[in-house]
Amino acid sequence: MTRRPAAPSVRKRVAVATAVTVLAAGTFAAGAGVAGADSRGASEKTSAKKPTQAQVLGLFDQWNAALRTGDPQKVADLYAKDAVLLPTVSDNVRTDRAEIVDYFEHFLRNKPAGTKVESVVNVLDRDTAIDTGVYEFALTDHETGAKSIVKARYTYAYEKQPNGTWLIVNHHSSKMPEG
Repeated sequence: MTRRPAAPSVRKRVAVATAVTVLAAGTFAAGAGVAGADSRGASEKTSAKKPTQAQVLGLFDQWNAALRTGDPQKVADLYAKDAVLLPTVSDNVRTDRAEIVDYFEHFLRNKPAGTKVESVVNVLDRDTAIDTGVYEFALTDHETGAKSIVKARYTYAYEKQPNGTWLIVNHHSSKMPEG
């Protein structure tokens, strides 16, 4: 028995239905992944979805919100266990949680509020993304109350963890050389 090919209109409907299904599944998976859902329960098709640029940019918003709590432990929670921090206002490279907490204990005294000036996001794969650019911090000196703005270059390297959360694995921030 020979099989006749499907009519063009049938093939088109099947293709459209498949595309809509893939788009809907991908949208759900990307949203769930950034929200911290465990992608291990998802099918291979949905767990392979790369994060969007907007989702990666939103990770800075989470970090900035943690700064506003004034709690160095909450900020350190956003860093992987083996993360490296090259901080803006310290000469010491921070390579473990205790050192990262120590940095933020001092930095948070100045009530930092970050604002991105320029961002470039590179999504390397479904589990790795880099956000690099320029940001400014409004600071209030904890002793004098004097306000200042520090403009700095930054790079955040993020890695998606097995539980679906995104953590910072490398963070470099340095004052702009002109300023």
